[in-house]
Formats: sequence, C-alpha cells, structure tokens
Amino acid sequence: MNIIEAMKERRSVRTFDGLGLSKKQYSELEKAIERSGSPFGGNVTIRLKKFDLKGGYKPSTYGMIRGAEDFFLLGIGDDEASALSAGYRFEQLVLKAWQMGLGTCWIAATFKGSDFDRGLELPEGEELKVICPVGTAEKPSIKEKLTRLTLGSKNRKPFNDLFFYENFNTAVPDDNKFREALEMLRIAPSSTNSQPWRVLVEGDTVHFYYKPKSPASVLDCGIGICQFHETEKFYGHDGDFSKESGAPAPPEDWKYLVSYRRVR
Repeated sequence: MNIIEAMKERRSVRTFDGLGLSKKQYSELEKAIERSGSPFGGNVTIRLKKFDLKGGYKPSTYGMIRGAEDFFLLGIGDDEASALSAGYRFEQLVLKAWQMGLGTCWIAATFKGSDFDRGLELPEGEELKVICPVGTAEKPSIKEKLTRLTLGSKNRKPFNDLFFYENFNTAVPDDNKFREALEMLRIAPSSTNSQPWRVLVEGDTVHFYYKPKSPASVLDCGIGICQFHETEKFYGHDGDFSKESGAPAPPEDWKYLVSYRRVR
C-alpha cells in the first residue's frame, strides 16, 4: 500500500483485538518515530508505551477505546509551532501504522493524573496532550459505529468551501498543479471532523490559514499539511515552508499559519 492509498483508506479504529503489538511491529514503529520530522520547529516528544490490560489497567480516559494495550503518547509544547509540528509528525506515524495493517485513533484531551501520564517523563515545557492506541482492529462494536455516525467521520466539506485560487472568492481550477495534494488535505482527519484548514493558491505558492474551531485546530492543520506535503513528495515535488510577511490578509475569522512554495 502506498502513502496515497493509506490516506484514502485510513479510518479511526476504536476496537482492537487485545493481543497487542508483536516485537517486530513495536520495533518498526519505534524506528518510524525516530525518522519522523517536521519543518515547523517547536517542541514535540513521541513515545510508544505498552500497558498491561490483564493487570487491571483502566485509565480514566479510556472512553470508547477497547482492547488496546499499546499507545503512542505525545508531549507537546504550549505554542503554535509545537502544535503544528505535533500534527505533522504524528500523522506520518498514523499513515505508517495503517500501511503496516494497524489501526489508530487520535485522542486529544487533558491527561494529567491519568494512567497515561503517571511516570511519564517529558522535557520541560511539554505536556501530554495527545494519546493514540495502535494495534490490530477487531470488528467494530455497535457503540463504535454509532460514534462514527455521530462524529460524521465520513463526511467532509466540499473542496470549493476550503480552497481558493488567487483571491478568496475564486475556486481552484480542476487542472491546478496542487489539486490532488489539496484533496488529500481535504480528507485528512481532524478533531470532531472540524476541518479548520483553509488555503489560498497563488502560482507556485500555497498559503495555509485556519478557522479556529477548538484548542486542537492548529494541531489538526499540522495533520492536514502533512498529508498535503506527503502527496507532493509522492509525485516527485517538494517545496519550502516559511512564514510570509506579505501573505494575503484573510477574512476576519481566519488566521494565517504558513506558506509553501514548490521548488521542483
């Protein structure tokens, strides 16, 4: 399965088989953590940890997750760059896991005092803000199916509501060079399926904005931008990310994040 297929097929998994990762899978994911990176800086620590289900493990934030004993834990700094990098870096691991036949489910919340936080040492200034189970999916329960329906996980906003060309009133042409990368951004996961990202395309440059929806909106944008950039790289393109002082001023309820300029 290539990266584009993984983006199109991936879904959130909340019910697992209870068997945990094999040593080989665990090792491969740890290597993927080491290889992951972000162009946005900030402070992000990603750990993979196994919990003992048979030992009475019942974290207070377990919620809808069943049968998982392996979790990614994300320590994130309290600034925009860290949130953006957390989304960007961790989406690489989510896609890698899916390519390995493993399911995941992003969970962003406050975990202080939970079983996840207990004994976890993070660099100063970072706090555990995201956890994510990883493992082999079991047949989803009725409760999980209802959750997906409630969250509208399969529904996405129309392309032309999110992405614009040369100005904030014109749709991106069907033959635009960034069309497929933007489509992979459109279908990216986000908290409560909020899709906070907005884009303006100007020639070889893509300006990324967001419409604040929740405390996780910038992290969500990191997820989407990762899928955009992975698509660019898959098709042999690459570019540079930077903050542009002259980026077009967005509508009042949007905030500018970063710009990408294709260089090849």
